[in-house]
Amino acid sequence: MKLVLASNNRGKLAELQAMLAPLGVELVRQSDLGVPEAQEPHLTFVENALEKARNAARHTGLPAIADDAGLCVDAFGGLPGVDTAFYATQFGYAKGDDNNVRALLEQMKDIDNRKAALVSTLVAVRSPQDPEPLIAVGRVAGEIAREPVGSNGFGFDPVMFIPRFGQTFAQLPVEVKNASSHRGMAARQMLELMRERWSL
Repeated sequence: MKLVLASNNRGKLAELQAMLAPLGVELVRQSDLGVPEAQEPHLTFVENALEKARNAARHTGLPAIADDAGLCVDAFGGLPGVDTAFYATQFGYAKGDDNNVRALLEQMKDIDNRKAALVSTLVAVRSPQDPEPLIAVGRVAGEIAREPVGSNGFGFDPVMFIPRFGQTFAQLPVEVKNASSHRGMAARQMLELMRERWSL
C-alpha cells in the first residue's frame, strides 16, 4: 500500500519508513506528489496532525499519515508545543534545528527546572473524509541539557537528556533511539492500529 507522509522532513520520512516497514507500506513524501503544506492553526498536536493528514489525502486520493511533534518544557507551561518548529523565529533567528536549540538554551540559561517532554502524535486517514482517523501518541520525558551533545538524530535530540540512558537522544545509536523515542512509541501504536483497523 502507498501511504502519503504529510511532511517534507527527510528525517521523519526515514524514521517512519523504518518503523512502518513491517506493514509493507511504501511511504511517499507529500512534496514528491506536489501536495502543498497544510495550515496548522490549532493549539494541539492531534488537531494539527489531523489537518495535515486530511490535506495530503485530499490532494492525492491516497491514504495519508501525519506527525505533529514538539517539545513541551515544564518551565514554559508546556510551550513551545505545537510551535516547536518555529521556536527560534520568536527570538530573531531563522527557522531551523540548530537555531531552535540555540534559542532554547539561551532562554533556559538561568532556569533550574530542566524537565521537558518530546511528544509525537501520529494521525492516519484512509481518505479526507475518514470519520475514524487512527491516532497514536508517544511521549518521552527527560531534561534539557546545558549544551548540545551527540550527532545522531535531529531537532532537539542533542539537548534532550534521557535519564534512563544517561545520554541525550543524539548520543544513542539510531536503532536504540528509534525504539525509545516519542516517534518510535507513536509508530508502534500506529502499526498495531493499522493492522487492527485497516486489514493490512
